[in-house]
Amino acid sequence: MACGDPDRSPSSILSVTLNPTVDICLEVEQLYGEGKNRARVCSVRGGGGGINVARCVGRLGGCATALHTSGREIGERLDRLLDEEGLDHRRIEIDGETREALVIAETRSGHSYHIVPPGPVLSEADGQRCLATVIRMAQHFSYLVITGSMPPGVREDFCAEAVRQATARGVRVVLDVAGAQLRKVIQEPVFVNRLDRKEAAALIGRPIATFADARAANEYVLEAGAVSNAITTVGALGAVLSTRTAHHEVAAPVLLQPPRSDACAGDSLIAAVTYRLAVGDNCVRACEYGVAAAAATVLLPGTEVFEATTVEELLAEVHTHWSIRQ
Repeated sequence: MACGDPDRSPSSILSVTLNPTVDICLEVEQLYGEGKNRARVCSVRGGGGGINVARCVGRLGGCATALHTSGREIGERLDRLLDEEGLDHRRIEIDGETREALVIAETRSGHSYHIVPPGPVLSEADGQRCLATVIRMAQHFSYLVITGSMPPGVREDFCAEAVRQATARGVRVVLDVAGAQLRKVIQEPVFVNRLDRKEAAALIGRPIATFADARAANEYVLEAGAVSNAITTVGALGAVLSTRTAHHEVAAPVLLQPPRSDACAGDSLIAAVTYRLAVGDNCVRACEYGVAAAAATVLLPGTEVFEATTVEELLAEVHTHWSIRQ
């Protein structure tokens, strides 16, 4: 059953994944450069930014529909995995083969390695079909989330055009995109734009190591166009949320266990932020939930995502300091 409806339920969220994956998660004791590395298959599941967001929204008790591309045999496998999981989703058929990705968890070190190919090249016809479908479906939802990498061949203003048309229909857009898509879209009326450290560093020309660095990245985004709220994450420190009037430094909880994998941390943050906004929280409170959700996810291996109880426990340890924008 679809989550969206013409009356726009306050919890209706549409997430978009143009470059999904079938994530194969393996576990080894230690990786060696010679011979065979014997592995245990931990999980095989559908992945990609928007699919992970929809999964996380469900973990929090919300409702999200995942709209994603799907091509050829691996695309069929992706559809089947999502059906078996019970995730509400809609496919956009493409000519190319949906990609597979590997996550290798090394138990001795506790590190995880995420190996991701670029994905299928989208033809012009594929791209036009994707854009038309996103816009047609988005108008039945309160929030549109576009996140994850873009496949080769997608026009550089895809996200900008989607934002322009969705917001004209009264939909709030939450974005987590990179590269050319990011540079085009920050001039559009995005409700929330999230940057990771890599993209933020590319914008301001220096590493993102402190809250001050994150504030500078947010300032760049807010001054560039019509973005209402900017979030830049700072790894284990947490994140900075900047609005039109203030900066909010959201300090992450101190974890009692070493992190296992950050593969889905950003998606967890975006999901929690969007879900809490959809149920009526303000942006600051929503960002606090997002930081707690990301912290809960990095404690888990591979592409596992948080449990809601862990998010609630960590939320009590999240602290926010604010200052007025100059």
